[in-house]
Amino acid sequence: MSALLSPSSALSCPPAAPVHAWMPTSPCVPTCVDQPAEAGVLRATARALGVLGLLVSFPAVNILTPRRRRRGLHRRYARAVLRCCGIRLRIIDERGAESEAAADENTGVLVVAPHVGWSDVVALAAVEPMGFVARADMVEWPLLGDLARLMRVIPIERESLRQLPGVIATIAERLSAGDTVCMFPEGTTWCGRAHGRPRPALFQAAVDSGTPVQPIRVRYLDRDGELSTIPGFVGVDTFQDSARRVLRSKGVTAELTLLPRELPGSDRHDLARRCERALRVEQTPTIDAHATALGSGPTRLIVRETAAVPETSPHPAAAVS
Repeated sequence: MSALLSPSSALSCPPAAPVHAWMPTSPCVPTCVDQPAEAGVLRATARALGVLGLLVSFPAVNILTPRRRRRGLHRRYARAVLRCCGIRLRIIDERGAESEAAADENTGVLVVAPHVGWSDVVALAAVEPMGFVARADMVEWPLLGDLARLMRVIPIERESLRQLPGVIATIAERLSAGDTVCMFPEGTTWCGRAHGRPRPALFQAAVDSGTPVQPIRVRYLDRDGELSTIPGFVGVDTFQDSARRVLRSKGVTAELTLLPRELPGSDRHDLARRCERALRVEQTPTIDAHATALGSGPTRLIVRETAAVPETSPHPAAAVS
């Protein structure tokens, strides 16, 4: 098993060389990630075949499903993919009655979340179908590229600052049309024990469209309730490396906390700081005795909040202004 990454050991991970001064970089590398191969080859193969079957069948089933029922279909498919990957889903709703009432309105929402790996997209889609701002080369991936186009992924090339205004305009247009769009403001993936600083540039889309922002805290836990880095997709990791690690794992839970919405205001820098404060609050969840695993019903949790988690990145890149 590779060495575990703690906040202190994250400091020893060399950062990747940025293409430009504003390009987000992560010090996390594949050795930061836990690699316990617990599931046998047969189980891992069965999981892979299950995921493949879902990905292949989705386009046809999506077309045959009436438009009004597609959101539910997308949510069920995402949850099925998680189950095939051996990942359980736990949802904690801290939005409150006022925020939930606002969520029922037919308005756009900008979702912001930390970024650990490709499984983040599946877990978030299992909560609510949404479009994503994602790396431009994803649309070229086998099978996943077709799904990315169906999910109306907004491609972004982090290496090219010239394309940034166009991406912001596209997000704002989607939000104004009432869509839910998710972005990962850290700009790159982290192992799950370390994290980066949100870049404020894409928050401008919420400011321009007057759209509320929904922070969702994403973290992965092992069977003992400790943070797990197995889903991490970092450094020179390939998709095959990451997928193999996830398929061979056991007892991983994706925990998503829906936080109160933030009003956009008029300053993207202030909006980014408010969302960062919300996402960095550490949780100690206590499962209610009558809670059930998601699949048969949503898990109900009593959450006790403690102090905010300190920034662990030794190389915070400058925010795109």
